[in-house]
Amino acid sequence: MRDKGYYVAPVLTPDATRFVGAVTFSALASEPARTSLYGDPTTPIPHTYLGQHAALVVVAPATAHLIARYATGLADDLLTATLLATRAPVLLCPAMHTEMWEQPSVQENLATLRRRGVMVMEPERGALAGGDEGVGRLPEPTRIAALVEAIVEGYRGPFSGRRVLISAGGTREAIDPVRVLSNRSSGRQGYALAEVAARQGASVTLVSTVELPLSLDTVRAIDVVAVESAAEMYDAMMKRSLDSDVVIMAAAVADFTLTASKEKLKKREGVPELRFTPAPDVLAELVAQRQRGQLIVGFAAETTNVMANASAKLREKRVDLLVVNDVAAPGAGFMHETNEVVLLDRDEVAERVSLRSKEAVAVAILARVAAMFEDGPS
Repeated sequence: MRDKGYYVAPVLTPDATRFVGAVTFSALASEPARTSLYGDPTTPIPHTYLGQHAALVVVAPATAHLIARYATGLADDLLTATLLATRAPVLLCPAMHTEMWEQPSVQENLATLRRRGVMVMEPERGALAGGDEGVGRLPEPTRIAALVEAIVEGYRGPFSGRRVLISAGGTREAIDPVRVLSNRSSGRQGYALAEVAARQGASVTLVSTVELPLSLDTVRAIDVVAVESAAEMYDAMMKRSLDSDVVIMAAAVADFTLTASKEKLKKREGVPELRFTPAPDVLAELVAQRQRGQLIVGFAAETTNVMANASAKLREKRVDLLVVNDVAAPGAGFMHETNEVVLLDRDEVAERVSLRSKEAVAVAILARVAAMFEDGPS
């Protein structure tokens, strides 16, 4: 960054100095490295000075310990105090062993920070300390530097400039003016996807059958379209998919509909005969009219033979990514605050996302989608 003309002020935690001395950073940076909240006569309140003058704060590497302290609002050293004292964008570059990276607590802490607007550069797969190999390696400095430049120029996440269309909730098919045929979908996963995508820079349209609260920091970036039936969902999604870069069908759309009675059915008239007809296959039609360069994500809610049924759906629907949900599993699926899924790509390569909040699941889904931008759609 110095070679590119940036003014770099290094801050080291005590543990960082166990690896590289402060003198080395002082020689490379624009000013001497700081390591303590106290003892600098030139800057008696260093964390506020650094926080107020920064255009960007980068933590590289960000350890699991640092991430936890930042997420809980601790300010027990110069680095965490500076993070709390700045209004500048913050970029975390996590690096740790795979087992630590995959811990739900680490992912929940990152989800909390992302919700607050912190940007996270995902670690790479490669050689780790102690001769191990896996996900958790710090990205190469050139890649971090390139992202830093983009953020300074206005980039705010992997979905910056992208238009994302998301569906949420379970459709309701009218039986009569009072009764409906529906399912147990709460819409929480779709809303979580919308919020996370908006925080990562996307312009989001959410087509939903339910009304759930949105965070104040994202509500202006999300256009909510209210629908009820499968037919209304079909019309809204088909119309808005034409100019979308990513389409995510998280809604549970009815497979069947029926012609509703114009008047309330009466019990005294006996058991009614309901005649069902197929509802529009929204996902299949979205794939059929797929726009050039567009990525389409589908969901599969299963209860038995989960992966076999999901693989069959992936081949049938031809989506770029299928989010497989065992809704019979404890704590997962409909009506829960948590979820666990399997991400099945178009080559049928599976990635398991362990049980965690639906927001953290959304982060994992969107990270996989962002990684597919380079590959392009099938």
